[in-house]
Amino acid sequence: MDYEFPDNLKYTKTHEWLRIEDNTATVGITDFAQHQLGDIVYIELPEIGAVLEKQNNAGEIESVKAVGELSMPLSGKIIEVNSNLVDNPELVNSSPYGSGWMLKLEYTDEMEINDLLSVEDYKRIAEKEN
Repeated sequence: MDYEFPDNLKYTKTHEWLRIEDNTATVGITDFAQHQLGDIVYIELPEIGAVLEKQNNAGEIESVKAVGELSMPLSGKIIEVNSNLVDNPELVNSSPYGSGWMLKLEYTDEMEINDLLSVEDYKRIAEKEN
């Protein structure tokens, strides 16, 4: 199966993607992750204003097959969540990098960006897990 891996994004080993702009990051799950989960039926996102450490649980993604966690890819404060996903969780399946984004955070430790994966590194992980 061909998955979409935009090369302007950063990735995590736990299948989140990040679009970094200034001191904020938009976060979602990858096309590969949403395919693995199947039809997404419910999403729980953190409260705006919550301050979470890198790798903390930032939310829950429930599909017909499994329940997955959204991990914080960087330490920071939640500044926005995609409220459209409450009534339309399937947006994550149809547009994981567009209207299916999950949260925006203001990151607090720029050095953590160095731990994120390039598109090439993430593709290797996805190929191994496929």
